[in-house]
Amino acid sequence: MTARALMLQGTGSDVGKSVLTAALCRIARRRGLSVAPFKPQNMSNNAAACPGGGEIGRAQALQALAAGIAPHTDFNPVLLKPETDRRSQIVVHGRAVQTMDAAYYMSHRGELLGAVMESFDRLTSQYDLVLVEGAGSPAEINLRDRDIANMGFARRAGVPVCLIGDIERGGVIASLVGTKTVIDPADAEMIRCFLVNKFRGDPRLFDDGVVSIEQMTGWPCFGVIPWLPAITQLPAEDAVILDEPMAGSGKGLRIAAPMLSRMANFDDADPLRIEPNIDFHWVTPGRPIPRDTDVIVLFGTKSTIGDLAFLRAQGWDHDIHAHVRNGGRLIGICGGYQMLGKRIIDPAGVDGVAGEAEGLGLLDVETRMIAHKQVNEVQGRCALSDAAVAGYEIHAGITHGPDTERPMFTLQGKAEGARSADGRIEGTYLHGAFAQDGFRRSWITRSGGQAAFALSYGAEVIRALDALADGVEAAVDIDRLFAEARAPGWRPASV
Repeated sequence: MTARALMLQGTGSDVGKSVLTAALCRIARRRGLSVAPFKPQNMSNNAAACPGGGEIGRAQALQALAAGIAPHTDFNPVLLKPETDRRSQIVVHGRAVQTMDAAYYMSHRGELLGAVMESFDRLTSQYDLVLVEGAGSPAEINLRDRDIANMGFARRAGVPVCLIGDIERGGVIASLVGTKTVIDPADAEMIRCFLVNKFRGDPRLFDDGVVSIEQMTGWPCFGVIPWLPAITQLPAEDAVILDEPMAGSGKGLRIAAPMLSRMANFDDADPLRIEPNIDFHWVTPGRPIPRDTDVIVLFGTKSTIGDLAFLRAQGWDHDIHAHVRNGGRLIGICGGYQMLGKRIIDPAGVDGVAGEAEGLGLLDVETRMIAHKQVNEVQGRCALSDAAVAGYEIHAGITHGPDTERPMFTLQGKAEGARSADGRIEGTYLHGAFAQDGFRRSWITRSGGQAAFALSYGAEVIRALDALADGVEAAVDIDRLFAEARAPGWRPASV
């Protein structure tokens, strides 16, 4: 069996490629197709563990859920996890292989095309349809040489492209027409159609705009998609949080989470954000943690020592210590857990910044970074409530100390995490715990809040995916769009 494939590219970052790919995966599955998502190269510190080991971008894990299949490393063969502004960890086929500075990677990324094609070829032999998500924009012509994320992949694999423009940003006509103007004519021939995304109001008001774009590009428009509220119920993407930090609701248990510079896997917050009796908000850099906060959550980071310095530069360490002195509760997840200890030792810089640093000293533990990165799915029970938990671990550190004798969980039969003697400070490497309804409810209750016992987070995500698919299907000519999918190796007649 050889699949057909279609690629979604955008006029820029964050135009909605990820959620539209998820929606189309859901629609294809409803139509009886076996469908798989594929992103040749992703840059994100939001990662998910796959069954059997290995990690991919969280967006591809969500797309897999929409397609009704388990996450697999072939869905995202190259993942870049930024450690500093100029250096990233390179993950290939789910495994961290090395760390590179940006300039070196940009000049050598073409060497990874073989790994990308290896994964793509496996998927096209197993599924009816492969929906490919680009990265950034094909209009970044300064990056076209050795590109593996957009037209470099599309041309090499022979996959037609649908281009997406975001009207909410403004300038959508210029961005779509400008893309046609600046890219190589042979690249432009790979684009078969376009979509306009995130329209607010009556889409008929943009009819003349659609006609103008069609006339100037020669590409047909297959739909103007409204802004869909279901997007807010799905696991957050990096830029959504960084550009639009969520304000608190002003009611219920008050939870605050500082936004670290290399924050990772912050979708751990999503189950808390949708709880109706929780006032959750992100604390942006330059702002203090509110003094009336009940619980502070320190989420993961791709550079624990680097983000510990960032945290101190914001003055958040003083806020956190004052919060604890006043009887507040505190939980750290993964890198946040490491920060709560007495010391972090990373002589080789395997987690970003080499060296060692004093932690916040709120848990009697110490972390040493090692070269071996632990990436696996786990399950077990909460040590306090006995609620079942399941999730994943992605970390390079080993944490020991007296407070680990009071674990948060038992995972795979082993004690995991740590708690302070008074139980108000907790730390764990487990990602995804709050998505487990029983654990989340018990944790909220013992934190002094009121959980919504009728709320099932997993069911809410599925409902949101279905609502997203409904909205996209109503706005897009899906039959025409799917008809543009072709067997790999396709070339337009003029190329």
